[in-house]
Parts: sequence; structure tokens; C-alpha cells
Amino acid sequence: MQIANDKAVSFHYTLTNSVGQILDSSVDSDALVYLHGYDNIIPGLESALDGKSIGDKFNVTIAPEDAYGEHHDDMIQVVDQEMFQGIEPLEIGMQFHADVSHGPGIVTIVAIDGDKITIDGNHPLAGETLNFAVEITDIREATDEELAHGHIHGAGCEH
Repeated sequence: MQIANDKAVSFHYTLTNSVGQILDSSVDSDALVYLHGYDNIIPGLESALDGKSIGDKFNVTIAPEDAYGEHHDDMIQVVDQEMFQGIEPLEIGMQFHADVSHGPGIVTIVAIDGDKITIDGNHPLAGETLNFAVEITDIREATDEELAHGHIHGAGCEH
């Protein structure tokens, strides 16, 4: 069986940046499982997986526009600490759900200067060229319920 739309796909990966630093890996844990053709993973990786079979191993480089997009300076802003009332202590790297320019999103605290907090609405990997080492471990038919919901059901799925 080959990877195609409406298939449930399991794979292991190691993600590195352009200088070879490991950013994430599933190798010593459970494989990532997703529903192919439903935008559940970044577009460049989903395209690279299309047509692959169980046991295939390959490396792929994904440009920012096919991953998490380009980095946009206009998504960085300085806000007053009072926007975070009741949250103490504030630390660089903390993330919060917020309404951003394109709708709901996540902002990350990137700097703290007294009562001025710099937040960044870009994805942490925006602007990065990503390198994946991938091994396909399983491909199966998705269930009718998974197809109707547009994602895989399993551990942690609440509906």
C-alpha cells in the first residue's frame, strides 16, 4: 500500500535545522500518525510522503514557504505587562493563546524589559528551512469516522 489521500500514515522522523541541530524526533517514542490529504502536517512534508510505502526511508528538505511560512516582523509587538495579569512570574519562552492578526493563534514571550513584554505571533519555526529524516512504519485505510473528522482518532482524542 502506498501513501495517498484518505490513508492513515505512521512514520518516525528526526527534524533538524539548516545547521544540523536536532529540533525534534520521534525515534525513541511513538511514531507520528496523521491522516494524509487533510493538512494535518506541514505541506512540504505531506507532499514528500505522497506515494511512499511502508519501510521507505528518505531525507527531505522543506523550504519555509512549504513549512511554517516566512518570519513576519509585523507579528512582533511590545505590550504592557498588565496584559498578563495574574500570571507570575513571566518568563521568556512562555506561550499563550491569543487573537492575532490572522485570527486565533499562539504568541511567545521573546523579551522582558521592565513592564514591557515583547511577544511574537510567528510560529517558532517560521522562516526556517527544515530537514527531515523519515521512515514510514505503517499505512492503513482511515476509518469513516476519521475521514469525517479530518484527523486520526486514538490516544488523547476527545470525541
